[in-house]
Amino acid sequence: MEYTGKSIEEMLEKVAEEKACSVNDLHYSIKDEKKGLLGLGNTVVADVFSLDDVKEFLFDYLGNFFTSIDQDIEVSIEQKRDNSFVVNLNADNNALLIGKMGKTLAAFNTVVRNAVNAEFKERIDVLIDINHYKEERYAKVRAMGKRIAKQVQQSKIDVELDPLPSDERKVIHKVLSEWHNIKTESVGEGSNRHLVIKYVPNPGEELELNEPQNDEDLYEDFVGEGILGDDDYLIDDNSSVIEDEITIGEETAE
Repeated sequence: MEYTGKSIEEMLEKVAEEKACSVNDLHYSIKDEKKGLLGLGNTVVADVFSLDDVKEFLFDYLGNFFTSIDQDIEVSIEQKRDNSFVVNLNADNNALLIGKMGKTLAAFNTVVRNAVNAEFKERIDVLIDINHYKEERYAKVRAMGKRIAKQVQQSKIDVELDPLPSDERKVIHKVLSEWHNIKTESVGEGSNRHLVIKYVPNPGEELELNEPQNDEDLYEDFVGEGILGDDDYLIDDNSSVIEDEITIGEETAE
């Protein structure tokens, strides 16, 4: 929302009082600032919002969207300590909203994030989950990352994973960030962007030159543990994957 004041400090204090929050809880971007003669006639124009405004926007946006497609939905929004948001949805047909290999959900995440960032003119991390599907996916991704990292430590041979969405690559980056002799790197472009789990030798250690393994070489091990399935990467072989998809918006390639 746009506000005007004589100074940014005065304006923020006014907005904080209006929104019943602390000045430190406000985010702002100055749109226009004019200096008057001897300080008289100073004006500043800025877009100002609080994180409660983001939460309210998400409720309204999702409510309007699902009302427009005549879909009953339960919505819960959690604000994390890093000021990101996790939105969990629960509908009558969650599988349809998730889509095959999670592609519909990924597209929906892109649409909602773009809407939020356009509204507030700032990058705000928002994750849309459906009946904790992503939460379970992240658990599987972490398990896979740890298992492959252990094999890389033992074999000292790098492993290339199949393409993953950016949020799932981030999960592996984070879980392996402090592992000894291990580093992760995203390579490739667009839908082919994927992770390489690399061995980092100790000082003075000499390595044989070996071709990186593809994660297909590890496939059978992970199927047996429910980390990979027969038909797609990282989907439990007992999970149900449907063929039908609905199009919510075009997915932006990472």
